[in-house]
Amino acid sequence: MRHSTLALLSAATLALGACGHKSDDASTNSDASATNMDVTEVGGNVGTGNAGAGNAAGSTAMATGGQGFANTAAASDAFEIASSQLAKTAAKAPAVKTFAAHMIEAHTASTASLKSAAAGANPPITPDPTLSPDQQQMLDGLKGKTGADFDKAYAEAQVTAHQKTLDALKSYSATGDVPQLKALATKMIPTVTAHLNTAKGLAH
Repeated sequence: MRHSTLALLSAATLALGACGHKSDDASTNSDASATNMDVTEVGGNVGTGNAGAGNAAGSTAMATGGQGFANTAAASDAFEIASSQLAKTAAKAPAVKTFAAHMIEAHTASTASLKSAAAGANPPITPDPTLSPDQQQMLDGLKGKTGADFDKAYAEAQVTAHQKTLDALKSYSATGDVPQLKALATKMIPTVTAHLNTAKGLAH
């Protein structure tokens, strides 16, 4: 049954604008759990020329339903991995570096889970990890910062991104039209909530 509407997708698209899919403190277990859904990672595409094109859900031909959700979820993971990669050299605080390293690992695993769930849809769905204009703008803003300035901007970006993702996951979990993706959204809510809480701690 298809319960999603363009209005719902728009909300989910904006909400999932930039976020992760794995828990922070419980990441190792959560990541392993999500990875059990099998698949490969989209992190390898992060940081490529595709990043600034704008994801399908925000492009002229808006993707709807499961495809739209898959696209925004993939872009969310891509943003998390790309922004966290910057922290390897730009961050100053050990806690920020640790969080960023975990985000790379967690979102690599969640990308695999998303691909697996999308591949199991009927018909199969191929997530598009292209960043939205807003995500690209946030990423570009981080590129110009280092040290304490980077730490502050990165932490704030993580709070914003994870909150949007959490809202989108809850929305699709309640009314999603693709069973496999709806189940994944439901499963990811606790881990994204944990990421959000950790990011809030870094931002204060």
